[in-house]
Amino acid sequence: MPDPSASPNVTSNRETSTSSRLVSLDVLRGFDMFWIMGADALGGAVRTLGQKLQGLKPEEHPHGLIGFFAEHLEHVDWAGFRFYDLIFPLFVFVAGVSIVFSLSRAVETHGAASALARVFRRGLLLYLLGIFYYGGFSSLEGHSGTPADLRLLGVLQRIAICYMAAGALFVWFRARGLVAALVLCLVGYWALLTFVPVPGFGAGNFAEGKNLTNWFDKEYLPFRMWDGDHDPEGILSTLPAIGSCLLGVLAGIYLKSDQHSPTRKALHLAVAGIACIGLGYLWAIQFPIIKKLWTSSFVLVAGGWSLALLGLFYYIVDVRRWRAWCTPFLWIGMNAIFVYMASNLVSFDKLALRLTGGDLRLWFDRVFTPGMGGFVTAIVGSLLCILLARVLYRRNAFFHL
Repeated sequence: MPDPSASPNVTSNRETSTSSRLVSLDVLRGFDMFWIMGADALGGAVRTLGQKLQGLKPEEHPHGLIGFFAEHLEHVDWAGFRFYDLIFPLFVFVAGVSIVFSLSRAVETHGAASALARVFRRGLLLYLLGIFYYGGFSSLEGHSGTPADLRLLGVLQRIAICYMAAGALFVWFRARGLVAALVLCLVGYWALLTFVPVPGFGAGNFAEGKNLTNWFDKEYLPFRMWDGDHDPEGILSTLPAIGSCLLGVLAGIYLKSDQHSPTRKALHLAVAGIACIGLGYLWAIQFPIIKKLWTSSFVLVAGGWSLALLGLFYYIVDVRRWRAWCTPFLWIGMNAIFVYMASNLVSFDKLALRLTGGDLRLWFDRVFTPGMGGFVTAIVGSLLCILLARVLYRRNAFFHL
């Protein structure tokens, strides 16, 4: 995901770009972006391939190992948690970790006021990019081209708001204050959805369209919303999303400290991740894990997996320095914002279809197995994304906010 805390210009030297940051953080960001760029197409291709191999109808889900992978490359309809549900909160978490390594230096060098100005300037730019990403006034989906087409809250907009809020809190407070803010975000959001009654449905209802978060969007969020009269990146659910970013900030503070050895840091991150996952599932007994509401239990489960992944990547990439395998993810992670925006303007999936569609796609189906052509197209789409990132990396061009 875009790193709002990175340098605001085009860097001309690879060593300069990576010397002041964790390589594992760039790799984790690239790993995350790889899935957001290709998981939809790859998940659909795996599902189709499984249906063809198992002789199923289009509405039937494949079983076995291939069914497992297909399922986890799709979002849960409402309550529950799959791998694909981790992608977005991992963006937010990584942005939080990045805050520590960029703003610490900014505060020391230029002072708190300058650091805050930097946070809000970059956050505003990222927010405006989010407006552009969803079509601005002229929606990509063919709306009327009026202000009603604007999507005020979306993925990039949420990242921007979380970055600004968590960045400001990081400048103002120490670790204990940040922990208190995190607890306030999660417990406060739980209390709102559990005890504040929704007109016509009462309090403590977490069903779609019947909960406080959806009702609040319907009443107070103007213009275009993703799910009709409510939005998965809506107003109230931004509060716990800030908590996801604060969890990343706390992880960054721990990584930056000198209290423990790098190996012990990686282990502690993994243990903390497991603890968060366990707490999240316990909380889910009363407050379900729902990504579209960004429930507090969802924050803990997704944050737990994010902590564990950060610990794993940190140990492999920065402690053990096993880096050959992760080079493509580093390419993407160093230019995540550019690749993300490029995918909005130029569809990698459509380009891949031009290269592997038609008779060539039928040839793969005939020679290998039915459905293989679609799977190859999805793989080629991901490779095109990696190729773009590689070209930029090889040319020493790094586009950051």
